Amino acid sequence: MALSKLIADNAAYVIAADTVVSAGARILHKTATITEAETYLRLLSGRRHKVFTGVAVRAPDGRIASRVVACVVGFARLDDAQIRDYLASGEWEGKAGGYAIQGRAATFIDFLSGSYSAVVGLPLHETAALLRGLGYR
Repeated sequence: MALSKLIADNAAYVIAADTVVSAGARILHKTATITEAETYLRLLSGRRHKVFTGVAVRAPDGRIASRVVACVVGFARLDDAQIRDYLASGEWEGKAGGYAIQGRAATFIDFLSGSYSAVVGLPLHETAALLRGLGYR
């Protein structure tokens, strides 16, 4: 059965999530250009930043539960070669803050406080708790 039919028939749980990065007061959304990705990587280099992932679950009966998970991530100081190589990989494309922690950028991380899966983009522990709270077994 198609997902759209399950949703229309209220027979499915639906999960949605999105992630944003903040460096100080600056919001680093999903990168659209290589120039933007380079700017973000240079901004994050050698400092800590926050990652916020929101997740929402809709139960078949229409109830909705949601949560925002906040994490702190620290980047080592990046040299020009590291930034150039990462940009050449294309992994930055469409990523909040210009990086994917589950990929090559994992080597940049020298500190993590919070949920690794939330930084990836779907906080698994919190999503499972929301599902259980809405009756999913």
